[in-house]
Amino acid sequence: MFRIVLKLLVAFTVMSSGTVAFAQQNPATPQPAPVASQPVQSPPPPAAQTPAPPPAAAPQAAPGATSVADTPAENAARSLKSVAVTMREFSPWSMFLSADIVVKAVMIGLAFASLATWTIFIAKLIELSVAQAKMRRVLRKIAPSRSLAEAQMALGDKSSVLSSLLDAAMREARLSAGISSDSGIKERAASSFAEIVRAEARRIRIGMSILATIGATSPFVGLFGTVWGIMNSFIGISKAQTTNLAVVAPGIAEALLATAIGLVAAIPAVIIYNHFARVTKSYLELVNRASGAAARLLSRDLDRSHGGVLSRAAE
Repeated sequence: MFRIVLKLLVAFTVMSSGTVAFAQQNPATPQPAPVASQPVQSPPPPAAQTPAPPPAAAPQAAPGATSVADTPAENAARSLKSVAVTMREFSPWSMFLSADIVVKAVMIGLAFASLATWTIFIAKLIELSVAQAKMRRVLRKIAPSRSLAEAQMALGDKSSVLSSLLDAAMREARLSAGISSDSGIKERAASSFAEIVRAEARRIRIGMSILATIGATSPFVGLFGTVWGIMNSFIGISKAQTTNLAVVAPGIAEALLATAIGLVAAIPAVIIYNHFARVTKSYLELVNRASGAAARLLSRDLDRSHGGVLSRAAE
């Protein structure tokens, strides 16, 4: 029995020495805990205990690596957002609100000029259309008339330029009764006709001068607002002591908005003025036709009256 116990102790000693030699040859390999190799062992002193590892920290990016917040997608999204905000800030209404008081006054004046242009356009369009239709209608009515009296009866009580011409011819014939010179009567009647035609031309051209003024001056008024706005931009650049586009762009955009509004007011005014100049010319041609028709009727009445006088004298 003693021999068996001795053999077991020798074998255990050999095994322990082999394990120590293997651990010394492979230091990276973790050694088994003493508790697992020895069934009974007192706990080690507190100084020999291994300190617990610190809690795992969050993984940090290597130096020079791009963080999650600075990825290209995030940068692109922020750029698009800043561009959208800039576009909203550079809307016409926001630029008007942030403009100088002088530039605002120029813009408001040009807006009223544009409103006046379109108001005159609507009013003159209706007026000229009605006047042309009325003049053509009365000319057709007096076409078969043989005397001033028949023409007046054909027109009735309706007032028009042609009725004024017929009244002037009748008045001149009545005032010249007993005068044998037909040329003098026709000349005086023609003078009255010319006055009536000129008065009608002045009446039908009301508002045309406003269109001409707006079309001629609006670009220069807008240019004045632009010059004033650019001056303020340069003053802002000098105060900020920088040529950054964010400092320069707002003032220049506000200044150019004044020129744009000036062109918006001027271009339609010029087009509308030219259109109404052509329409007015065609209407005045109808008025001249009415004046000629009244002169012909007066001439017939004069010839007819002289023919009656000559026939009575021959009897």
